[in-house]
Amino acid sequence: MTALAPADSPQVWGIVNVTPDSFSDGGAYLDPQSAVAHARRLVAEGAHVVDVGGESTRPGSTPVPAEVEQQRVLPVVTALAAAGIRVSIDTLHAATAAAAVDAGAVIVNDVSGGLADPAMLDTVAGLDVDYVAMHWRGPAATWDAVSDYRDIVAEVRDELRSRLEAAQAAGIPTDRLWLDPGLGFAKHAGDTWTLLHGLPELAALGCRLLVGASRKRFLGTLLAPDHAVEERDLPTAVVSVLAAESGAAAVRVHDVRSTTLALATRAAWHGAPA
Repeated sequence: MTALAPADSPQVWGIVNVTPDSFSDGGAYLDPQSAVAHARRLVAEGAHVVDVGGESTRPGSTPVPAEVEQQRVLPVVTALAAAGIRVSIDTLHAATAAAAVDAGAVIVNDVSGGLADPAMLDTVAGLDVDYVAMHWRGPAATWDAVSDYRDIVAEVRDELRSRLEAAQAAGIPTDRLWLDPGLGFAKHAGDTWTLLHGLPELAALGCRLLVGASRKRFLGTLLAPDHAVEERDLPTAVVSVLAAESGAAAVRVHDVRSTTLALATRAAWHGAPA
């Protein structure tokens, strides 16, 4: 059996929501000290990157001005970067992206793929950092009108290709680009599973894939109606392994420990050193 190459083992990105209203842990880490302590725990459990966000994008969330977002995230980004932790800033706002990179972030994770803020792609092109473009069809308030697909894999692939080409045209090198299929964003549960099955087709676009399935609503369809959101961590870990098998270069999760263990089990199965 051939041992896994290092590239076959995806990075694990740990999520830190510095928000009062995120669907999973809103308010738990709004205090900067709590957010930094949580991020350090995630790194100790195996996170390669800490993804810090200051604005919830869940259905029903309230948009946050960039100034408020920066007040929430910049102290956290600064502290983590000073500790040598690789930080991704999860933002729709070019101004926040620039401020976070100035504070030490090395990745800009934009769930809109540059569609929410016309200045985003040009801003990132001048920052010399990695950029994640997610598949996005608008804010949550519009999802009911845009969540029907004839062929979800083909449509997401083509729309991601458009964002990839826009980022390249803005001057962001391909080797600094990531693509994210946007699981759960304007996508019904059945379509989301179909999209996951089609990850190899998205990987064929030639960019690294970031897969963010963690605790998403579509995983809840596997559980009892009254389940706690943390019960979605086990299916998240399973999806992380299957995403790795399908070409994902990174997975973004709330519970780093379970996903890290699942990926280590996969590596052992394929004969990689412990």
